[in-house]
This record gives sequence, structure tokens and C-alpha cells, in this order.
Amino acid sequence: MDAIEGTVIVSGASSGIGLATSHLLVQAGYPVIGLGRDFAKCDLDHPLFRKETLDLSDPDELGEQFVRILSSVDGEVRGLVNNAGIGKMGHLEQLSRQDISSVFNLNTLSPVLLTRTLLPRLKSQSRNSDIVFIGSEAALRGAQQGSVYCASKFAIRGFSQALREECASSPVRVALINPGAVRTPFFDSLQFEPGADEDNAIEPGDVARLVLDILQMRPGTVIDEINMSPRKKVWQRKS
Repeated sequence: MDAIEGTVIVSGASSGIGLATSHLLVQAGYPVIGLGRDFAKCDLDHPLFRKETLDLSDPDELGEQFVRILSSVDGEVRGLVNNAGIGKMGHLEQLSRQDISSVFNLNTLSPVLLTRTLLPRLKSQSRNSDIVFIGSEAALRGAQQGSVYCASKFAIRGFSQALREECASSPVRVALINPGAVRTPFFDSLQFEPGADEDNAIEPGDVARLVLDILQMRPGTVIDEINMSPRKKVWQRKS
């Protein structure tokens, strides 16, 4: 398949939703630059997929390295998928200052800085482009032991809404996807996970298909926000 003109940048592309999105985009013909801290377990090897290793949780490294990456991109950037994220759950007093910083650096500051760096280039392009944020159902309602995580996702929801208004007269569209539980390595470091039944969790490919739909939507239509849920919400504690 011939490559589609315009590169898509995907953060957190080494696993989970980001990896599934990268798989689907290259299959559809989009050149993809995947951003991630560690691609050792990444199973995507495709001529349209380029891996860029950087620490998205480090604001100083992120800014410098992302500028370098963008300078190497010939032609237009078709879109940015802000996907990288982390969860630290517990009652607020149980979370350390480092826990809180790591959540906000990766979930909130990282996508804001990536977007800020890329936005002038997107606005100057003649063709339509998309900024897609992978949010969470945690951005819709606060939950016990999720205060910091929910706050980081509420912030991205407000940011995307404001940014959409700022970009309304430009060729840049802004979309937000809020998935419920997705069966990914996100839960590897947590003490709970979705139930084992296929109805208890969203699959990464489900989210990826929505990203592709957003990119392929006709220029005159904007997808503001999409909420996704498993058919049956079941949680289980790990043994």
C-alpha cells in the first residue's frame, strides 16, 4: 500500500492503545512516528513505522527531543495522538509527592507540551490535521482512590475543549476519546484489573479504530468527544 501524505505522531506507542493505533495506521497507509520510553517489547516492524525513544515524563528532555524529531519530518504532519499515560491509585495521603508528579507530568504536562510545540506547524499547513487526546472515563466523574489520576484526566478534558475553540478558525481539529477500562499493560503496576470476560474491558484495537475514523472524517466535521465503556463493568483484585 502506498503511504498517505502526512505523518501521524503517536505518544506511548510501544504498547497498549498506542501500539494498536500505530498498527492500524500503518496498515491504512499512514507514516507513523511512535514516541515511547522503551520499545524492547514492541512487536511492530513496518517500513512506515519509525520508533523514537524518549522519556515523555521528563519535561526538559521532552521539549528538546521533540523539536529534534519534528525537524526531521519532511512534509506535513497529519496528526498527533496524545496517548501516553500512567495510573497511580490510592487515597491521597497514601500517594507520595513523586507519585503525584509522575502522574501529572505524563498524563497532563506531556500532551500539553507536545501539542504546544507542534501546533504552530499544524496551523500553518494548508491541509486538515487532527490532534487526538486519549482521555479516560476518569475525566467524567471522580472516583474513590483516583483523585490524582482523575484530576490529571479532568485537566486534559478541559484543555482539549479550550484548544478546540482556539483552533476553530484553523485547519486543526481537536478530538477527545474517553475510554473506560482497556485491557492493556496500564494495569500491570496496579492492584486491580478488569474482569476476565471479554465484556469486562475495551480492547486497544477498539480505541485505535476510533482514532482512524477521526483522521478519515471529512474536513468539515469535527468529532468533539467520544465516551467508551465495556458492556459490563467488572473489576477484580489481583491475587
